[in-house]
Amino acid sequence: MDLASLEIFRAVVEQGGVTRAATRLHRVQSNVTTRIRQLEASLGVELFLRDGKRMVLTPAGQTLFDYARRVLDLAEEARQAVLPAKPQGRLRIASMESTAASRLPAVLAAYHQAWPDVELELVTCPTRQALQALARFEVDCAFVAQPLDDPALASLPAFEEELVLIARERHAPIHSAADLETRTMLSFESGCNYRGRLEAWFGASGSPPRRVLELGSYHAIIACAAAGIGVAIVPRSVLGLYRDLPRISLHDLGPAGRVTTLLAWHPAMVNTALGALADTFRAAAPGMAAAA
Repeated sequence: MDLASLEIFRAVVEQGGVTRAATRLHRVQSNVTTRIRQLEASLGVELFLRDGKRMVLTPAGQTLFDYARRVLDLAEEARQAVLPAKPQGRLRIASMESTAASRLPAVLAAYHQAWPDVELELVTCPTRQALQALARFEVDCAFVAQPLDDPALASLPAFEEELVLIARERHAPIHSAADLETRTMLSFESGCNYRGRLEAWFGASGSPPRRVLELGSYHAIIACAAAGIGVAIVPRSVLGLYRDLPRISLHDLGPAGRVTTLLAWHPAMVNTALGALADTFRAAAPGMAAAA
């Protein structure tokens, strides 16, 4: 068992099969298949259950996968430590969907141009899930909404967001939940920081939402608000992405709508690629990328 075999094994698991893994690794399929069988033979266990083209991890395979990720990440950390300070390798980023859509494209484009040897990977998820991914070392850093309560993590401010309450067009002014035509809350799944803020807004009004409609995208949330189904909290920066914004009304939340997006990471896991990304935001302080 060597690092190359573990890298091939990880690629097969992450890509869902030999064909995609071979494409990602720039290898022929037969070579990937042979290396997997050699790995199984050396360990004396089956790592996959094979059902036609489907490959499902066995319990032994899942155990090895957990170790393989840790071993390969540690090997990459060691490689980075002994190489010159030029950023390279893989940088795995988790981000809230709103940040990924409205803030990161320009940042990552500039980063990629400056450091083309860094392989960027971006996944979107709510803040809670992003922090869980950090805790499991599945990502190197995460863009999350404040507050950050984990003392084991380091962070720095990346963006300032203004959250607004949205409702149907021509809705009467909204100052509290008592002003709502409907107390249906439109939001992402539990774990979304902005959902928690909307729940707190309802709670402060003493009028909890009658129902919660969970949706999977801002497009759906905004469309449902425009249709009069309910209300939602949305970053103003996301609304700026729409050329033809659905007919909605915007309602200011005042200080409660000001929130900082943080770049968070484990101090022990810093490498040159992550350091270069962090330096981007340090250079932008104190104004950060607030009005970007």
